[in-house]
Amino acid sequence: QVQLVESGGGLAQAGGSLRLSCAASGRTFSNYGMGWFRQAPGKEREFVARISAGGSFTDYTNSVKGRFTISRDNAKNTLYLQMNNLKPEDTAVYYCAAVRQRFGNTLYTDYADWGQGTQVTVSS
Repeated sequence: QVQLVESGGGLAQAGGSLRLSCAASGRTFSNYGMGWFRQAPGKEREFVARISAGGSFTDYTNSVKGRFTISRDNAKNTLYLQMNNLKPEDTAVYYCAAVRQRFGNTLYTDYADWGQGTQVTVSS
């Protein structure tokens, strides 16, 4: 099991930026594919971005392509999500998650370990 703790959420204006971090502990972080998901009030949890265990492969949901960047530092056991040009529709609780594969898919049900979430609120 991997323990995950997100940080970096907060309030931003439309067009602004935030950087989320996810600190991992427990199992060997570099063996796990990682993902970011988000959940807005009254909506299903949705995929945002994923990255392979080694960091070479990334993937994004269409609505964040060109604005968000997922990355990881395996030496620091940390996952990141750089969010630029934020929009009000990005408002949600953001979760990092670990999958016991080298590169997970976009289904949140495939991810075994989750952080507690961090709130991102974007004002117009």
